[in-house]
Amino acid sequence: MKDVAVFLFDLTGIMAAPWLDAGYTCYIVDIQHPMGITHDDKRPGLVKVGADLRGGWLPPSEIVGRIAFVAAFPECTNVAVSGAAHFLKKGARALSLSLDLFATSKEIGEWCGAPYMIENPISTFSTYCGKPDYIFNPYEYGGYLPENDRHPRWPEYIAPRDAYPKKTCLWTGNGFVMPPPRTSYTRTRV
Repeated sequence: MKDVAVFLFDLTGIMAAPWLDAGYTCYIVDIQHPMGITHDDKRPGLVKVGADLRGGWLPPSEIVGRIAFVAAFPECTNVAVSGAAHFLKKGARALSLSLDLFATSKEIGEWCGAPYMIENPISTFSTYCGKPDYIFNPYEYGGYLPENDRHPRWPEYIAPRDAYPKKTCLWTGNGFVMPPPRTSYTRTRV
């Protein structure tokens, strides 16, 4: 039975919400959670894992065969092309850290054997890790969200139903299937 989803570099659990609603046990792993494993009393089925993923963290052995999906959101500040003007100031260690987090995401995704995706904006990952498998804008998939959608954390910045452009890349593996676009609105040229 595949009833577990794992989300790497996920502090908020926003990505896990639909999986929780569908009855999955969701592990959200981030160095910013309290170290160790914490079960969320407000959201049954949500397991917060405080761990540095570079330290060799892997999903507990009792859930390995039950993992249906893995999603990773490694830090993008040091590689997003929107910040390219600052790359030299950040230095090689910043790039090295970002590449390490990406590589860790891929290793864990492959190790789990479940379909996985690694998400990041347009970045230099394409240079070092290969071209992404998919590039899309959030508004292209906003139609999957309910009509009364509001962003749970930043409604003043993120339009309802993700109705905004932001080229986003996915590197995928283990049979990941990209859903068909379901646009919530039509972009108009300004």
